[in-house]
Amino acid sequence: MYRMRGWVFALLVATTVLLAGQAGADTRRYAAFVADANSGEILHSRLADARRYPASLTKMMTLYLLFEAIERGELELDDTLTASRIAASQQPSNLSLSEGDTLTVETAIRALIIKSANDVAVVVAEELAGTERAFAVEMTARARELGLSDTTFRNASGLPNSRQVTTARDMARLTLAVRRDFPQYAPYFAERRFTHNGRTYRSHNNLVGRVDGVDGMKTGYIRASGFNIATTANRGERSLVAVVMGGPTAAYRDSHAEQLIEAAFRSLNDREALIMAAQTLTPRLNPIREQDLLATHIASLDLAQPVAQGDGESMPPLRIEMTDDLGPPPSRPDIPVAEAAAALGEWSIQVGAYADMAAAQARLESVRSLSDRLGEAALSTPRFETNGRVLFRARFTGVDAENARRICAQLAQVDEPCFAVAPGG
Repeated sequence: MYRMRGWVFALLVATTVLLAGQAGADTRRYAAFVADANSGEILHSRLADARRYPASLTKMMTLYLLFEAIERGELELDDTLTASRIAASQQPSNLSLSEGDTLTVETAIRALIIKSANDVAVVVAEELAGTERAFAVEMTARARELGLSDTTFRNASGLPNSRQVTTARDMARLTLAVRRDFPQYAPYFAERRFTHNGRTYRSHNNLVGRVDGVDGMKTGYIRASGFNIATTANRGERSLVAVVMGGPTAAYRDSHAEQLIEAAFRSLNDREALIMAAQTLTPRLNPIREQDLLATHIASLDLAQPVAQGDGESMPPLRIEMTDDLGPPPSRPDIPVAEAAAALGEWSIQVGAYADMAAAQARLESVRSLSDRLGEAALSTPRFETNGRVLFRARFTGVDAENARRICAQLAQVDEPCFAVAPGG
Protein backbone atom coordinates (compact mmCIF):
# COMPACT_ATOMS: atom_id res chain seq x y z
CA MET A 1 0.00 0.00 0.00
CA TYR A 2 1.44 3.37 -0.93
CA ARG A 3 0.60 6.79 0.39
CA MET A 4 -1.74 8.93 -1.70
CA ARG A 5 -1.73 12.17 0.22
CA GLY A 6 1.70 13.26 -0.92
CA TRP A 7 1.23 12.68 -4.63
CA VAL A 8 -2.29 14.13 -4.79
CA PHE A 9 -0.77 17.25 -3.27
CA ALA A 10 1.95 17.10 -5.89
CA LEU A 11 -0.54 16.74 -8.73
CA LEU A 12 -2.25 19.93 -7.68
CA VAL A 13 0.94 21.83 -8.41
CA ALA A 14 0.48 21.18 -12.11
CA THR A 15 -2.95 22.73 -12.34
CA THR A 16 -2.99 25.77 -10.09
CA VAL A 17 -2.12 29.26 -11.36
CA LEU A 18 0.18 32.04 -10.28
CA LEU A 19 -1.62 34.75 -8.34
CA ALA A 20 0.41 37.86 -7.72
CA GLY A 21 -1.70 40.98 -7.66
CA GLN A 22 -3.62 43.22 -9.96
CA ALA A 23 -2.35 45.45 -12.74
CA GLY A 24 -1.71 48.35 -10.35
CA ALA A 25 1.03 46.58 -8.38
CA ASP A 26 4.48 48.19 -8.49
CA THR A 27 6.89 45.27 -8.86
CA ARG A 28 9.72 47.38 -7.41
CA ARG A 29 7.86 47.39 -4.09
CA TYR A 30 5.42 44.51 -4.46
CA ALA A 31 5.89 41.12 -2.80
CA ALA A 32 3.48 38.50 -1.51
CA PHE A 33 3.72 35.30 0.48
CA VAL A 34 1.09 32.88 1.81
CA ALA A 35 1.76 29.72 3.81
CA ASP A 36 -0.09 27.09 5.78
CA ALA A 37 0.71 28.14 9.34
CA ASN A 38 0.36 24.59 10.63
CA SER A 39 2.51 22.66 8.16
CA GLY A 40 4.73 25.36 6.67
CA GLU A 41 3.57 24.50 3.14
CA ILE A 42 4.04 27.52 0.89
CA LEU A 43 0.77 28.21 -0.91
CA HIS A 44 1.80 31.33 -2.81
CA SER A 45 5.08 33.17 -3.31
CA ARG A 46 5.78 36.16 -5.50
CA LEU A 47 9.05 38.10 -5.08
CA ALA A 48 9.02 36.74 -1.53
CA ASP A 49 12.80 36.99 -1.12
CA ALA A 50 13.22 40.41 -2.73
CA ARG A 51 14.48 43.13 -0.41
CA ARG A 52 11.68 45.43 0.73
CA TYR A 53 11.14 48.08 3.40
CA PRO A 54 9.09 46.76 6.33
CA ALA A 55 7.60 50.11 7.41
CA SER A 56 5.47 49.54 10.52
CA LEU A 57 5.63 45.77 10.19
CA THR A 58 8.81 46.53 12.14
CA LYS A 59 6.68 46.99 15.23
CA MET A 60 6.00 43.25 15.34
CA MET A 61 9.63 42.80 16.36
CA THR A 62 9.37 45.67 18.83
CA LEU A 63 6.37 43.91 20.33
CA TYR A 64 8.17 40.56 20.31
CA LEU A 65 11.00 41.96 22.44
CA LEU A 66 8.49 43.73 24.70
CA PHE A 67 6.60 40.46 25.22
CA GLU A 68 9.89 38.73 26.04
CA ALA A 69 10.69 41.39 28.65
CA ILE A 70 7.28 40.84 30.25
CA GLU A 71 7.84 37.08 30.28
CA ARG A 72 11.23 37.55 31.97
CA GLY A 73 9.55 39.60 34.69
CA GLU A 74 11.32 42.83 33.77
CA LEU A 75 7.99 44.59 33.11
CA GLU A 76 4.35 44.12 33.98
CA LEU A 77 1.30 45.26 32.03
CA ASP A 78 0.46 47.98 34.54
CA ASP A 79 4.02 49.36 34.79
CA THR A 80 4.47 52.98 33.68
CA LEU A 81 6.65 54.09 30.78
CA THR A 82 7.80 57.69 30.29
CA ALA A 83 8.30 59.52 27.00
CA SER A 84 11.66 61.19 26.42
CA ARG A 85 12.28 64.23 24.29
CA ILE A 86 13.47 61.98 21.45
CA ALA A 87 10.39 59.78 21.68
CA ALA A 88 8.07 62.79 21.71
CA SER A 89 9.68 64.15 18.53
CA GLN A 90 8.78 61.16 16.34
CA GLN A 91 6.79 61.74 13.18
CA PRO A 92 3.20 60.47 12.78
CA SER A 93 1.62 58.08 13.17
CA ASN A 94 1.86 58.77 16.90
CA LEU A 95 -0.02 59.41 20.14
CA SER A 96 1.21 63.04 20.19
CA LEU A 97 3.17 62.38 23.36
CA SER A 98 5.07 65.21 25.02
CA GLU A 99 8.28 64.82 26.95
CA GLY A 100 7.45 63.43 30.38
CA ASP A 101 4.10 61.94 29.38
CA THR A 102 3.43 58.48 30.75
CA LEU A 103 1.52 55.41 29.65
CA THR A 104 1.22 51.85 30.87
CA VAL A 105 2.88 48.87 29.19
CA GLU A 106 -0.56 47.58 28.21
CA THR A 107 -1.44 50.90 26.58
CA ALA A 108 1.89 50.78 24.75
CA ILE A 109 1.00 47.35 23.35
CA ARG A 110 -2.34 48.63 22.08
CA ALA A 111 -0.77 51.81 20.72
CA LEU A 112 1.82 49.82 18.74
CA ILE A 113 -0.72 47.38 17.31
CA ILE A 114 -3.76 49.57 16.71
CA LYS A 115 -2.44 53.12 16.27
CA SER A 116 1.04 52.04 15.06
CA ALA A 117 2.44 54.87 17.16
CA ASN A 118 6.04 55.73 16.34
CA ASP A 119 6.58 57.72 19.53
CA VAL A 120 5.50 54.72 21.60
CA ALA A 121 7.91 52.47 19.69
CA VAL A 122 10.78 54.70 20.81
CA VAL A 123 9.46 54.77 24.39
CA VAL A 124 9.59 50.95 24.43
CA ALA A 125 13.02 50.85 22.78
CA GLU A 126 14.53 53.27 25.30
CA GLU A 127 12.93 51.40 28.20
CA LEU A 128 14.37 48.06 27.10
CA ALA A 129 17.77 49.05 25.71
CA GLY A 130 18.55 52.62 26.77
CA THR A 131 18.60 54.00 23.22
CA GLU A 132 16.72 53.21 20.06
CA ARG A 133 19.98 52.44 18.25
CA ALA A 134 20.94 49.84 20.84
CA PHE A 135 17.45 48.39 20.67
CA ALA A 136 17.68 48.06 16.87
CA VAL A 137 20.87 46.02 17.31
CA GLU A 138 18.96 43.71 19.67
CA MET A 139 16.08 43.52 17.20
CA THR A 140 18.37 42.41 14.39
CA ALA A 141 20.14 39.87 16.57
CA ARG A 142 16.82 38.39 17.67
CA ALA A 143 15.65 38.37 14.07
CA ARG A 144 18.62 36.20 13.12
CA GLU A 145 17.81 33.79 15.93
CA LEU A 146 14.25 33.52 14.62
CA GLY A 147 15.46 32.76 11.10
CA LEU A 148 14.90 36.19 9.58
CA SER A 149 18.10 35.96 7.58
CA ASP A 150 17.33 38.82 5.19
CA THR A 151 16.11 41.37 7.73
CA THR A 152 18.01 44.28 9.29
CA PHE A 153 16.48 46.75 11.72
CA ARG A 154 17.76 50.28 12.25
CA ASN A 155 14.88 51.64 14.33
CA ALA A 156 11.96 50.41 16.41
CA SER A 157 9.14 52.01 14.44
CA GLY A 158 9.69 51.39 10.73
CA LEU A 159 10.16 55.05 9.86
CA PRO A 160 12.26 55.51 6.68
CA ASN A 161 15.81 54.18 6.78
CA SER A 162 17.46 52.90 3.61
CA ARG A 163 19.27 50.16 5.54
CA GLN A 164 16.16 48.83 7.30
CA VAL A 165 15.14 46.02 4.96
CA THR A 166 13.31 42.71 5.01
CA THR A 167 11.44 40.28 2.76
CA ALA A 168 7.86 39.06 2.61
CA ARG A 169 9.05 35.60 3.65
CA ASP A 170 10.85 36.99 6.70
CA MET A 171 7.77 38.97 7.73
CA ALA A 172 5.74 35.78 7.54
CA ARG A 173 8.29 34.09 9.80
CA LEU A 174 8.06 36.96 12.28
CA THR A 175 4.26 36.93 12.22
CA LEU A 176 4.21 33.23 13.04
CA ALA A 177 6.87 33.64 15.72
CA VAL A 178 4.81 36.26 17.53
CA ARG A 179 1.71 34.07 17.40
CA ARG A 180 3.57 30.89 18.33
CA ASP A 181 5.65 32.26 21.19
CA PHE A 182 3.11 34.65 22.74
CA PRO A 183 -0.41 33.30 22.15
CA GLN A 184 -1.59 34.99 25.36
CA TYR A 185 -1.30 38.37 23.63
CA ALA A 186 -3.26 37.35 20.52
CA PRO A 187 -6.47 39.16 21.63
CA TYR A 188 -4.70 42.53 21.37
CA PHE A 189 -4.12 41.97 17.64
CA ALA A 190 -7.85 41.38 17.08
CA GLU A 191 -8.95 44.60 18.79
CA ARG A 192 -10.47 47.19 16.47
CA ARG A 193 -9.94 50.30 18.63
CA PHE A 194 -8.59 51.60 21.90
CA THR A 195 -8.92 54.82 23.92
CA HIS A 196 -6.11 56.87 25.44
CA ASN A 197 -6.49 60.24 27.21
CA GLY A 198 -10.08 60.51 26.05
CA ARG A 199 -9.29 59.90 22.39
CA THR A 200 -10.27 56.73 20.52
CA TYR A 201 -8.00 55.27 17.86
CA ARG A 202 -9.15 52.79 15.20
CA SER A 203 -7.08 49.92 13.85
CA HIS A 204 -5.45 50.18 10.43
CA ASN A 205 -5.99 46.43 9.93
CA ASN A 206 -9.27 46.50 8.02
CA LEU A 207 -9.26 42.75 7.40
CA VAL A 208 -10.10 42.01 11.03
CA GLY A 209 -13.88 41.71 11.13
CA ARG A 210 -14.11 41.88 7.34
CA VAL A 211 -12.51 38.61 6.22
CA ASP A 212 -13.68 35.39 7.82
CA GLY A 213 -11.07 34.06 10.24
CA VAL A 214 -8.60 36.97 10.11
CA ASP A 215 -7.42 37.73 13.65
CA GLY A 216 -4.40 40.10 13.30
CA MET A 217 -1.47 41.01 12.85
CA LYS A 218 0.02 44.36 11.57
CA THR A 219 -0.08 46.91 8.77
CA GLY A 220 2.52 49.42 7.64
CA TYR A 221 3.22 52.26 5.25
CA ILE A 222 6.02 54.56 4.22
CA ARG A 223 6.39 56.03 0.76
CA ALA A 224 9.36 53.81 -0.07
CA SER A 225 7.52 50.61 0.87
CA GLY A 226 3.97 51.22 -0.24
CA PHE A 227 1.17 49.71 1.82
CA ASN A 228 2.09 46.50 3.66
CA ILE A 229 0.17 43.97 5.70
CA ALA A 230 1.05 40.78 7.56
CA THR A 231 -1.91 38.82 8.83
CA THR A 232 -3.06 35.48 10.15
CA ALA A 233 -6.35 33.72 9.46
CA ASN A 234 -7.96 30.63 10.96
CA ARG A 235 -10.92 28.59 9.74
CA GLY A 236 -11.56 25.42 11.67
CA GLU A 237 -8.32 23.50 11.90
CA ARG A 238 -6.78 25.39 8.98
CA SER A 239 -4.51 28.35 9.60
CA LEU A 240 -2.75 30.72 7.22
CA VAL A 241 -0.19 33.47 7.33
CA ALA A 242 -0.34 36.02 4.50
CA VAL A 243 1.94 38.95 3.70
CA VAL A 244 1.40 41.59 1.02
CA MET A 245 3.94 44.38 0.52
CA GLY A 246 4.03 47.35 -1.82
CA GLY A 247 0.33 48.00 -2.34
CA PRO A 248 -0.28 51.33 -4.14
CA THR A 249 -3.15 52.10 -1.74
CA ALA A 250 -4.45 50.67 1.51
CA ALA A 251 -7.63 49.58 -0.27
CA TYR A 252 -5.64 47.73 -2.94
CA ARG A 253 -3.46 46.06 -0.31
CA ASP A 254 -6.50 44.93 1.66
CA SER A 255 -8.34 43.68 -1.41
CA HIS A 256 -5.35 41.75 -2.68
CA ALA A 257 -4.62 40.20 0.74
CA GLU A 258 -8.26 39.13 0.96
CA GLN A 259 -8.03 37.53 -2.49
CA LEU A 260 -4.92 35.62 -1.52
CA ILE A 261 -6.45 34.38 1.72
CA GLU A 262 -9.70 33.27 0.09
CA ALA A 263 -7.82 31.58 -2.76
CA ALA A 264 -5.52 29.77 -0.35
CA PHE A 265 -8.40 28.42 1.73
CA ARG A 266 -10.18 27.32 -1.47
CA SER A 267 -7.04 25.56 -2.59
CA LEU A 268 -6.72 23.70 0.72
CA ASN A 269 -10.39 22.73 0.60
CA ASP A 270 -10.11 21.46 -2.98
CA ARG A 271 -6.97 19.52 -2.17
CA GLU A 272 -8.71 17.76 0.72
CA ALA A 273 -11.66 16.91 -1.51
CA LEU A 274 -9.35 15.37 -4.11
CA ILE A 275 -7.54 13.35 -1.48
CA MET A 276 -10.83 12.01 -0.13
CA ALA A 277 -12.02 11.15 -3.63
CA ALA A 278 -8.78 9.37 -4.46
CA GLN A 279 -8.96 7.29 -1.32
CA THR A 280 -12.35 5.90 -2.36
CA LEU A 281 -11.14 4.51 -5.69
CA THR A 282 -11.95 0.80 -5.99
CA PRO A 283 -10.69 -1.56 -7.07
CA ARG A 284 -7.13 -0.44 -6.40
CA LEU A 285 -5.22 0.32 -9.57
CA ASN A 286 -1.59 -0.07 -10.53
CA PRO A 287 0.07 2.91 -8.75
CA ILE A 288 1.45 4.43 -11.93
CA ARG A 289 -1.87 4.03 -13.74
CA GLU A 290 -3.70 5.62 -10.81
CA GLN A 291 -1.34 8.61 -10.90
CA ASP A 292 -1.99 9.02 -14.60
CA LEU A 293 -5.76 8.90 -14.19
CA LEU A 294 -5.82 11.47 -11.43
CA ALA A 295 -3.50 13.76 -13.36
CA THR A 296 -5.88 13.51 -16.31
CA HIS A 297 -8.85 14.30 -14.09
CA ILE A 298 -7.20 17.37 -12.58
CA ALA A 299 -6.04 18.57 -16.01
CA SER A 300 -9.64 18.34 -17.23
CA LEU A 301 -10.56 21.16 -14.85
CA ASP A 302 -9.14 23.50 -17.53
CA LEU A 303 -7.77 26.03 -15.07
CA ALA A 304 -6.27 29.16 -16.58
CA GLN A 305 -2.61 29.10 -17.51
CA PRO A 306 -0.15 31.08 -15.36
CA VAL A 307 0.09 34.77 -16.18
CA ALA A 308 2.38 37.53 -14.98
CA GLN A 309 -0.06 39.15 -12.58
CA GLY A 310 -2.64 36.41 -12.15
CA ASP A 311 -6.34 36.29 -11.42
CA GLY A 312 -7.73 36.86 -7.96
CA GLU A 313 -10.44 34.27 -8.55
CA SER A 314 -7.93 31.52 -9.25
CA MET A 315 -6.17 29.27 -6.79
CA PRO A 316 -2.60 30.17 -5.85
CA PRO A 317 0.04 27.58 -6.61
CA LEU A 318 0.69 24.87 -4.07
CA ARG A 319 4.44 24.93 -4.47
CA ILE A 320 6.40 21.84 -3.54
CA GLU A 321 8.17 23.23 -0.48
CA MET A 322 7.75 21.27 2.73
CA THR A 323 9.42 23.03 5.63
CA ASP A 324 8.56 23.96 9.20
CA ASP A 325 10.45 27.25 9.15
CA LEU A 326 9.25 28.58 5.79
CA GLY A 327 12.84 28.65 4.62
CA PRO A 328 13.74 29.35 1.00
CA PRO A 329 14.14 26.36 -1.28
CA PRO A 330 17.73 25.16 -1.58
CA SER A 331 19.51 26.30 -4.71
CA ARG A 332 19.80 23.57 -7.31
CA PRO A 333 21.53 23.26 -10.65
CA ASP A 334 19.35 23.58 -13.71
CA ILE A 335 17.25 20.51 -14.40
CA PRO A 336 18.24 18.85 -17.68
CA VAL A 337 15.52 18.29 -20.24
CA ALA A 338 14.62 14.64 -20.68
CA GLU A 339 16.45 13.11 -23.61
CA ALA A 340 16.43 9.52 -24.84
CA ALA A 341 14.76 6.70 -22.94
CA ALA A 342 16.81 5.02 -20.26
CA ALA A 343 19.23 2.39 -21.49
CA LEU A 344 18.05 -1.18 -21.46
CA GLY A 345 18.38 -2.68 -18.01
CA GLU A 346 18.13 0.63 -16.12
CA TRP A 347 15.38 1.05 -13.55
CA SER A 348 13.43 4.27 -12.99
CA ILE A 349 11.72 5.87 -10.00
CA GLN A 350 8.42 7.65 -10.65
CA VAL A 351 7.27 10.33 -8.21
CA GLY A 352 4.29 11.82 -10.02
CA ALA A 353 2.40 12.59 -13.21
CA TYR A 354 1.62 16.14 -14.28
CA ALA A 355 -0.25 18.23 -16.80
CA ASP A 356 2.86 20.16 -17.86
CA MET A 357 6.57 19.52 -18.04
CA ALA A 358 7.54 22.40 -15.75
CA ALA A 359 5.50 20.94 -12.90
CA ALA A 360 7.08 17.51 -13.42
CA GLN A 361 10.55 19.08 -13.37
CA ALA A 362 9.71 21.05 -10.20
CA ARG A 363 8.60 17.84 -8.52
CA LEU A 364 11.87 16.12 -9.41
CA GLU A 365 13.91 19.03 -8.12
CA SER A 366 12.06 18.98 -4.83
CA VAL A 367 12.25 15.21 -4.28
CA ARG A 368 15.93 14.98 -5.17
CA SER A 369 16.86 16.78 -1.96
CA LEU A 370 15.15 14.09 0.14
CA SER A 371 17.54 11.23 -0.65
CA ASP A 372 21.30 11.32 -1.05
CA ARG A 373 20.97 8.26 -3.29
CA LEU A 374 19.33 10.43 -5.97
CA GLY A 375 22.36 12.64 -6.49
CA GLU A 376 23.62 10.73 -9.53
CA ALA A 377 20.21 9.88 -11.02
CA ALA A 378 19.16 11.53 -14.27
CA LEU A 379 15.90 13.50 -14.43
CA SER A 380 13.31 12.58 -17.01
CA THR A 381 9.83 13.84 -17.88
CA PRO A 382 8.53 11.42 -20.53
CA ARG A 383 5.48 12.62 -22.38
CA PHE A 384 2.43 10.42 -22.86
CA GLU A 385 -1.24 10.71 -23.79
CA THR A 386 -4.27 9.31 -22.01
CA ASN A 387 -7.95 10.05 -22.53
CA GLY A 388 -7.02 12.77 -24.99
CA ARG A 389 -4.73 14.56 -22.53
CA VAL A 390 -1.01 15.09 -22.76
CA LEU A 391 0.75 14.40 -19.45
CA PHE A 392 4.33 14.17 -18.20
CA ARG A 393 5.68 11.60 -15.79
CA ALA A 394 8.28 12.73 -13.24
CA ARG A 395 11.00 10.06 -13.17
CA PHE A 396 14.54 9.55 -11.96
CA THR A 397 16.40 7.23 -14.32
CA GLY A 398 19.68 5.37 -14.38
CA VAL A 399 19.36 3.50 -11.09
CA ASP A 400 19.59 -0.23 -10.45
CA ALA A 401 16.81 -2.34 -8.97
CA GLU A 402 18.22 -2.44 -5.45
CA ASN A 403 18.71 1.32 -5.20
CA ALA A 404 15.30 2.01 -6.73
CA ARG A 405 13.60 0.01 -4.00
CA ARG A 406 15.75 1.50 -1.23
CA ILE A 407 15.07 5.06 -2.39
CA CYS A 408 11.31 4.45 -2.53
CA ALA A 409 11.40 2.97 0.96
CA GLN A 410 13.28 6.04 2.18
CA LEU A 411 10.80 8.44 0.57
CA ALA A 412 7.85 6.46 1.92
CA GLN A 413 9.05 7.20 5.43
CA VAL A 414 8.37 10.90 4.81
CA ASP A 415 5.02 10.30 3.05
CA GLU A 416 6.40 10.93 -0.42
CA PRO A 417 4.95 8.83 -3.28
CA CYS A 418 7.51 6.72 -5.11
CA PHE A 419 7.30 3.70 -7.42
CA ALA A 420 10.20 1.62 -8.70
CA VAL A 421 9.70 1.07 -12.42
CA ALA A 422 11.31 -1.92 -14.12
CA PRO A 423 13.06 -1.49 -17.49
CA GLY A 424 10.48 -0.84 -20.19
CA GLY A 425 7.81 0.14 -17.64
